[in-house]
Amino acid sequence: MSPTLIVAIVVVVFVLTIMIKSVLVIPQAQSAVIERLGRFRNVGEPGLNFLVPFFDRVRARIDLREQVVSFPPQPVITQDNLTVSIDTVVYFQVTDSRAAVYEISNYIIAVEQLTTTTLRNVVGGMSLEETLTSRDQINQELRGVLDSETGRWGIRVARVELKAIDPPPSIQDSMEKQMRADREKRAIILTAEGQREAAIKTAEGQKQSQILAAEGAKQATIMAAEADRQSRILKAQGERAARYLQAQGQSKAIEKVVAAIKASRPTPEVLAYQYLQTLPTMAQGDANKVWMIPTDFSKALEGFARQLGAKGEDGVFRYEPPTDTPTGPSATEDEEEVAGWFDTSTDPRIAEAVREAEAVARKEVDSPLATPGMPALGSRPQPAALTEHSAGNPPAAPQD
Repeated sequence: MSPTLIVAIVVVVFVLTIMIKSVLVIPQAQSAVIERLGRFRNVGEPGLNFLVPFFDRVRARIDLREQVVSFPPQPVITQDNLTVSIDTVVYFQVTDSRAAVYEISNYIIAVEQLTTTTLRNVVGGMSLEETLTSRDQINQELRGVLDSETGRWGIRVARVELKAIDPPPSIQDSMEKQMRADREKRAIILTAEGQREAAIKTAEGQKQSQILAAEGAKQATIMAAEADRQSRILKAQGERAARYLQAQGQSKAIEKVVAAIKASRPTPEVLAYQYLQTLPTMAQGDANKVWMIPTDFSKALEGFARQLGAKGEDGVFRYEPPTDTPTGPSATEDEEEVAGWFDTSTDPRIAEAVREAEAVARKEVDSPLATPGMPALGSRPQPAALTEHSAGNPPAAPQD
């Protein structure tokens, strides 16, 4: 190989090296801090960038995307002197590549240490219970402190989350026992509430049952009293009407007998004969032991005939009926007087009292057990016979 060719190859290699070193391609969402002779020159943007070979160099490449860093558990002491382990997750993004390179040597470690110290400061002022229930508050305070402190490093903290808060095993056991006791307490309370509601419902049902039973007994007593009253009234009216009819029949019989006697114009001998025929009937009583007949009985009948009779042509005294018209009450007046004896209609006042009692008995009783579409306790259909009787129209008794 000739020296000229060697020189040409060296020149070509040198030119290619110069060209490669003078071109810098940066991917999207990244940036590069460029230095010239050890001093900061500029920040290379994504795309094609030109450098001065052998004078410019890339100090660091920075990822501009939001980054997620999970830090290991950190022991933190709470206000009530309990040590808990807390895992944190930080979401941050580099906004100034120059500050991230020149203002802090390692911003990841810086964010981790700042998060730990801030977390201990915040949790140290809280009790264990507040720490477990105040995650949002702790997250907000951590984010505020980190964002303000990391701003000069060219970093923006987007979010800080507490991934886990682990109390000591003894505290966890105590908390589990407390939770178990709370659940048992709630179960006992719910059971007691259920028993209380059941007792209330049972008492309400017994109350409604007793009310309905009392109303039914009251109604039955009223109806029984009314029925007994009507029965006694009808029985008394029937007995009165029967006695009246019997007396009326005896009166008619006596009138017929008297009329027949008057028509036959009997003599004292005939009266004496009829009297003698009646004597055996009069002596039939069990208390009659001895029966005395007066010797002057015929003379007494003769005197009675002389006083009430008139002497006939044959010299015998015969009874003459009176010619005067009787002045007593007529049969029509007598019938009008006793017409009310056969009235068996119910007293209007009694019928009104029965209707009021039935209205109270049929009144619906409010109950918590009643549901829409179902009849309330105490509302039951009434039989037709009871309805007719409660209206004050009992069936009329037969007239004698």
